[in-house]
Amino acid sequence: MVEQQTEKLPQRVAVVGVGYVGLTLLCALGRAGFQGVGLDINPARAADIARGVPPFEGAEEAMTRLLAELIAAGRITATTDPAAAIREAEAVFVAVETPVDDSDHRPRYAALRAAVQTIGQHLAPGALVVVESTIAPGTMRTLVQPLLEAGTGRTAGEGFNLVHCPERVMPGRLLQNISTYDRVVGGTTPACTQRALPIYARVTSGTLYPTDATTAEIVKTAENAYRDVQIAFANEVAMMCEELGADVFEVRELVNSSPFRAMHLPGAGVGGHCIPKDPWLLCAGVSEYQPRLLPTARAINDGMPLHLAELAAAALASRDRTLKDSVITILGAAYLEETDDIRNAPATTLARHLTQAGATVRLYDPYVTQLDEFPVTTDDSALDGADALILVTAHNAFKTLNLAEAAGRVRTPILIDGRNVFDRVKAEAAGFAYAGVGKGKVSSK
Repeated sequence: MVEQQTEKLPQRVAVVGVGYVGLTLLCALGRAGFQGVGLDINPARAADIARGVPPFEGAEEAMTRLLAELIAAGRITATTDPAAAIREAEAVFVAVETPVDDSDHRPRYAALRAAVQTIGQHLAPGALVVVESTIAPGTMRTLVQPLLEAGTGRTAGEGFNLVHCPERVMPGRLLQNISTYDRVVGGTTPACTQRALPIYARVTSGTLYPTDATTAEIVKTAENAYRDVQIAFANEVAMMCEELGADVFEVRELVNSSPFRAMHLPGAGVGGHCIPKDPWLLCAGVSEYQPRLLPTARAINDGMPLHLAELAAAALASRDRTLKDSVITILGAAYLEETDDIRNAPATTLARHLTQAGATVRLYDPYVTQLDEFPVTTDDSALDGADALILVTAHNAFKTLNLAEAAGRVRTPILIDGRNVFDRVKAEAAGFAYAGVGKGKVSSK
């Protein structure tokens, strides 16, 4: 691990892809004293950033303030012109999406490939390229390095420096994460690693861990696979608690009273850009060994939105109703509370399943207006006349919901709690039939 470096720092840097990760990195680099430019293929996004306006909502006020300050000071800007962004950059950071295809769980690297090829056309001799995007183990060696060497006509480690330093940020805590978290810096060669270390020493107060690129790839995908497995364990215990008539959250608290136990929280499903795909990226890195635990965990967590529908169907049956022809209001479209991030949102799976079952689906989220094919309302009019409310996202607007008032506005007072937001006793006192993930049997109110 490394705490301080004395390598010469670059002056001009570029970030390719300025979504949640890229914009956070661009702002962090600008705050650290670098002259930065963000490159994006989306003209509207680049224009918003160049004006000091974040292209997403609900992330955090600190990001909005910092972006405006850096733009006003001329420390950073954004463009759609690759040459303008890359040719004078001494360090280029890649933060583009690396999705996994649902059909075969294999990575699709169209964006990464395009970004690397573009960089290769304009990269200055001796410049540093850092891939922050999460990728399958072996991708730096088999895809990124060959493309850059072909595009530049130079060899990695000699004509340019190549590093993988996977991001560690989450919407809602973007600046805090990038400013304080430890980072794993994996170079194609040890000398490449040394070029990147002083930059990240300026960005984060956390410890820097130098290693090779393949190890860095494994570390990032494994750390999110770990989370996925632990959440799947919690979800499985939750469903057992429902059958046994116990409260999984009390069980969790008591399990964690034992030394060296850290049971995760169960819930409505796992969303976001990282955890649903990174276990598959880790699996994609091997061909001889066939992983068994990680696919099982993925299946459990992917099934939790469908389990919410089962809880709703059981509650409706207690009122002599079915999903078909019922009006179901989903509370929360974003995957993460207090953000507008809808990537791999559990609400999408739930809404599609309920629609296929014949229900009329409404979505209510204070930060989101559209979730794939479903329109989303940002006000509580979605409560009126509903036959069931299903809480998917723990937004503050839902935590403070007046249950007694809500019960008077719905047609059938049923509340399904996917995030342990509501107290059963209070919900039943307000008139709701209540069921929650891991919260025992559905009440008969």
